[in-house]
Amino acid sequence: MNSFLSPLHSWTLLDSWIVVIGALSAMACALPGCFLLLRKQSLMGDAISHTSLLGVVAAFFVSHWLVEAKVISPATELSVRHVTMCVGAIVVGVMSAWLTESLQKLGNVESSAALGVVFTSLFALGLLLIRAFADNVHIDLDCVLYGEIVTAPLETVGNSGVPRAVIVNGVVLAINLLLTVLLFKELRLSAFDPALATTLGIPAQVMHYGLMGLTAMTLVAAFESVGSILVIAMLIIPPATAYLLTDRLPRMIVLSLLIAVLSAALGHVSALTLPLLISRSIGIADVRDASSAGMMAAAAGFLFVMAMLLGPKYGLVVRVWHRLLLKLRIAGEDVLGRLYRFEESAPADLSATSERVALLRKITSQSRVSRLATWMLIRRGWLIGSGSGVHLTDIGREAARTLVRSHRLWESFLAKHFVLGEGRFHESAEQVEHFLDPELLAELDHDLDRPGVDPHGRAIPN
Repeated sequence: MNSFLSPLHSWTLLDSWIVVIGALSAMACALPGCFLLLRKQSLMGDAISHTSLLGVVAAFFVSHWLVEAKVISPATELSVRHVTMCVGAIVVGVMSAWLTESLQKLGNVESSAALGVVFTSLFALGLLLIRAFADNVHIDLDCVLYGEIVTAPLETVGNSGVPRAVIVNGVVLAINLLLTVLLFKELRLSAFDPALATTLGIPAQVMHYGLMGLTAMTLVAAFESVGSILVIAMLIIPPATAYLLTDRLPRMIVLSLLIAVLSAALGHVSALTLPLLISRSIGIADVRDASSAGMMAAAAGFLFVMAMLLGPKYGLVVRVWHRLLLKLRIAGEDVLGRLYRFEESAPADLSATSERVALLRKITSQSRVSRLATWMLIRRGWLIGSGSGVHLTDIGREAARTLVRSHRLWESFLAKHFVLGEGRFHESAEQVEHFLDPELLAELDHDLDRPGVDPHGRAIPN
């Protein structure tokens, strides 16, 4: 364990700045990602990350032309270029959304197909412009995909020691937070019901295109320092993870921000420790670390899988557990109902015969679920076991009486209001009897004028 964690012993300020940069960019991406997810447009973020290349190339040409025309000095070209890149990305991001919607409406094209056509076309146009007019510009694939998050802390602002990436991503995060707080009502309503928002005077289309522009600005700001993989991952995964954990939008936003921070910290720690652990286990000694940005994305994916499996409401494990409990409850109630009907219809001379014992054992051992449900009912005191099988206790008999009453009242309701065969009455009642609460039973009893027998002539218990 000590050798596994040994890389953390040499933790420096550089590692802390890497985590801070990753956390800030992840949170900045997660905020618009929440509303993209609610609009079912998460893929739009991936599309904008590609189409923004066209805006970046256009910004490069504009800044270069301004220098050639001596409108700005070469010394200020870098700062002007960053501003024009941001503006260009916003324009192209909004244009991507507009072109996608236009192609979908005018061309009668399915939404995902229209999005694919637009973002591949604009991305290809950006590459074409690079090839035609800036072929001497070298594009580092590793830098584009993984970013320069490890070296980003080295580029500081003046003598302050604060990395420029921290300032840039921090400002973008502050802008996103401010707009989310100020326009929360408008963003929420236009995300869930654009038609209602428009009816209430909220410009839903403006909010939509504004969100696209904000997403583009956030992507471009984070792209240089953390790369494409982490930007797209943090735009989608933290909101999706938070969506699995809550049904409330404010809580979802807060959780997505926390998940983004946790992904950044856990990812960088994993980049330092896991490669060493894995390489030693397979006999390779040369691997020391991995891409921090890539591991941050992987950590976010890990948290999503954990939420998908262990989420308190929508987790796979919880859903399987609830289904098992429901299956056991229904099986137990079926056992109670069969025992009650057996007691109701069994002749008196069958009370201690071997035939009674065989019937009782058949009722409670039809399947493994029935046997488990029977054992649980005995533990609860609703059934009592003996040498002649199991029998209803007073508490169990009362529960069984309520179940049989639900069954026969529902059959009577169907017979009164619908023209169905008698077999259909029983099939429906077999399913519905497990979900009728006392209030609904009282309404059924009142609607049927308190019937004494069901459509089959059997007495309805009081």
